[in-house]
Amino acid sequence: MPTCTLHPLPYSPDPGVYFARIRQAPGAVLLDSGRPTAQRGRFDLCSAWPLETLQCQQQESGEAFLQRLRQALTQLGSADLPTGCELPFAGGLMGYLGYDFGRRLETLPGQSVDDLQLADAQIGLYAWALISDHQATTSQLMFHPALASTERQRLIELFSQPGDNRVDTFRLHSPFAANLSADQYRAAFTRLQHYIQAGDCYQVNLTQRFQATCSGDPWAAYTALREACPTPFSGYIPLAEGAALLSVSPERFVQVHQGQVETRPIKGTRPRSLDADEDQRLADELLASPKDRAENLMIVDLLRNDMGRNCRTGSVRVPELFSIESYPNVHHLVSSITGELAADRDALDLLGGSFPGGSITGAPKIRAMQIIDELEPQRRALYCGSLLYLDVRGEMDSSIAIRSLLVKDGKVSCWAGGGIVADSQCEAEYQECFTKVGVLLRTLESL
Repeated sequence: MPTCTLHPLPYSPDPGVYFARIRQAPGAVLLDSGRPTAQRGRFDLCSAWPLETLQCQQQESGEAFLQRLRQALTQLGSADLPTGCELPFAGGLMGYLGYDFGRRLETLPGQSVDDLQLADAQIGLYAWALISDHQATTSQLMFHPALASTERQRLIELFSQPGDNRVDTFRLHSPFAANLSADQYRAAFTRLQHYIQAGDCYQVNLTQRFQATCSGDPWAAYTALREACPTPFSGYIPLAEGAALLSVSPERFVQVHQGQVETRPIKGTRPRSLDADEDQRLADELLASPKDRAENLMIVDLLRNDMGRNCRTGSVRVPELFSIESYPNVHHLVSSITGELAADRDALDLLGGSFPGGSITGAPKIRAMQIIDELEPQRRALYCGSLLYLDVRGEMDSSIAIRSLLVKDGKVSCWAGGGIVADSQCEAEYQECFTKVGVLLRTLESL
């Protein structure tokens, strides 16, 4: 098996220090664990200058696109890391799938408006990456054997020089405005309750979009958001014509590590409090809430079924049910579902069989997606899609792109939603949207 080579660099706990040198390069991508403040993530990955960039063709099915990703990995070629090396990436794919990539996997109506015109997917094929391991406190350049020696030397020289870490400005020209008024949200909520009472569905994630006009450098917005709300599944992907994806997501979608699979759905939220006793009371209230536990359990069951489609029969387990994870603005109720990838399946089979994540659609999933298309006036674009990497060994990790923003065409868009079930209260669900993204909106409004 060909072996990747590594080149050590001075360790940086902040990936922006190195990413600043390539962030304007073609195909730049940063997958960021939110260190040093966020503690759950271990690795940061960044790269640029992909060998190939893959986007969905006009009438291409999701399965056909995933097969093209599979072919791209084959084209790059198998490789392994040096013995004892625990880095998560040995060359392969990095990028995003938008929520509406799900339309290429399932048949859905087309009622919602695609006003943002974001490509359903953009995945690059990378023969190198700069990877920081915050557990081992190392930063290293990883080179796949297919990368030319001249390119290796260029990258070593690039990252050995002092970087220019100046950040340009970003500002809003209007306050954020929701795409649903309180009355419109209430009407959608009522319609959704009719579906639930009729037995049409059990839970549906209902989302609002917040939008403001803006100008400046999206990287400045990302660095401010990262400081205000560091999370283990963050990421920044610049796009064409000054657009960019900004994500400070706390939620893992699916991970594959040595054939073992994990997904960690979030369902259940309470705000944080500056008062320690009140903060603990809110966390305890969430943990004890029958409504939130039921909502979480519905999604756990859905994801067990999704994973079971591509995992070895009998291997799917729920080792963690109803755990509290706390972030700067909210407490979340989180569970873990694990399994073992079936011998005749790969990470792309798993991705296609699980996308989009059940925690942000509802149950049953396809019916929930149909209702979402009916009740949400605009398409979700990046929101509830995924930022991900998948390497030539089959190692994969991916996020659910909640707490995520799209800067495009002079506007910044941000989304928030919550799972609606039979005993949901409209005003509480409406307010939860603001709780989830309030810190993001306030941070950008203060720049």
